[in-house]
Amino acid sequence: MEVNDGGGMGPGLGPNWAEMTRECLLDIFSRLSQEERWIGPMLVCKTWMNTCHEPSLNTIFDLETRFQSFPESINWWTPEFEDKVDSFLRSVVDWSEGGLTEIRVRHCSDRSLSYAAERCPKLEVLWIKSCPHVTDASMAKIATNSPNLRELDVSYTYCISHESLSMLGRHCPNLEILKRNLLPRQGPNLPTVVVPVDYILAFPRYGNIECQIIGRHMPRLKHLELQYSTMTVKGLASVCKGCSNLEYLDLWGCLSLTNSDTTRCISSLKNLMEIKKPDFNRPVDIMRLLRTN
Repeated sequence: MEVNDGGGMGPGLGPNWAEMTRECLLDIFSRLSQEERWIGPMLVCKTWMNTCHEPSLNTIFDLETRFQSFPESINWWTPEFEDKVDSFLRSVVDWSEGGLTEIRVRHCSDRSLSYAAERCPKLEVLWIKSCPHVTDASMAKIATNSPNLRELDVSYTYCISHESLSMLGRHCPNLEILKRNLLPRQGPNLPTVVVPVDYILAFPRYGNIECQIIGRHMPRLKHLELQYSTMTVKGLASVCKGCSNLEYLDLWGCLSLTNSDTTRCISSLKNLMEIKKPDFNRPVDIMRLLRTN
């Protein structure tokens, strides 16, 4: 069987894919996931690769499913891997021509995130879990340039401080979902988490301060995750007072809270439909860390 330059079959053997219009290719490629386009059509020919760069196909950059397929990898914490993720993100930002609305990624850095913030004002969803080199510098640009942001996941990204939460709360009035989970201590019933020990130990945790900022500047939150926060009842009270619209609250692993304190604080949340309370009966776990040279 002869295959022509367009990836189709030769005369008399089937359709000539090289003669398909750009509109037809766009319709077909839009039915594929981003990863499927990268490992499929983009490798066929230059025409197909250029079609995959169409802005309408690049409004979402999502690597989270890929990361979830490999829950443990030491190699993620290397500069080389971070450079690759940064390169991917910058490319999609360029292809989107400013139309990028959703970013779900891990192990990017300030370099690519600042690039996205400056060029993609329509951003609505930002997941940057486990990004050790994302700091307040790039988050300040996100806050000032992304007024439509409605969903933010900064879990396990310790260089983002409470100051970023304050900026985001003041500049992003549509924020309804915030995930600020910290890394768990490893126990027999928890998934394996590999994290460089120096990364964990270098950054303090300001649970109560963050909760006070959330309560003060994010009144429209409906979904809030604060797993393994160091907050006490004072911090939880601030959240419950300021975020009265909460429908979902995750406090798993917040061992500085008591059962009675938690019950009392959440009693004011009239719209609350689901809560994950700390497990007050389980012992403190031992954190599993990767010690780097």
